[in-house]
Amino acid sequence: MCYLCTVMQEKTYHDATVGDVIVRKSPRARNVGIRISSGKGIVVTIPSWMPYRLGLAYLAREREKVMRVWLRQQARLARTDEATGIAGMNAEEREAEAERLRKEAKAYLPERLAGLARQYGFVFNKVFIKHNRSNWGSCSTKGNINLNLNLMRLPEPLRDYVMLHELAHLRHPNHGPAFHDLLDRLCRDCTGRSAREMEKEIKNYRLI
Repeated sequence: MCYLCTVMQEKTYHDATVGDVIVRKSPRARNVGIRISSGKGIVVTIPSWMPYRLGLAYLAREREKVMRVWLRQQARLARTDEATGIAGMNAEEREAEAERLRKEAKAYLPERLAGLARQYGFVFNKVFIKHNRSNWGSCSTKGNINLNLNLMRLPEPLRDYVMLHELAHLRHPNHGPAFHDLLDRLCRDCTGRSAREMEKEIKNYRLI
């Protein structure tokens, strides 16, 4: 692995097999943890006092187990890519697809977000349509909400789930119990499904 960049309290390393690996320091972490997501790939979380090299050493010890999970995820994502029509796209085709999604997202997402906000009593500041590989959406401390244009590739209930997630952060700017309780109530009322179900399903989609 070779060091690529530093962003705040995390470093990104490149692995020849799985691509980028993020080692992230967290003041709340007490032990080392490994998470594999469709958006960010492999994320190793370590306590803030721990050297990055120890996070990499832990990953090396758990590599066989991590690879099994990673391979299963890649197979699942490949099936989803095939179903959604992005499998086999080259860089130029993906850029063209992103531009098409951007136009659709700007026409649909702000209006839908505003409707959900009115329905559930939220007030946000501004909404921005972004194209990144790190998340489906985000909410700033100023009440601005960023939505990823990739949301247009998701089924409508999952789009609503992401927007409800960001709206819930207007009241709870963390992922504590109160946030999860609120998000689950919103999801059940809006989609008839639990937030946990929605979170599990969205992992079947990757950002382009």
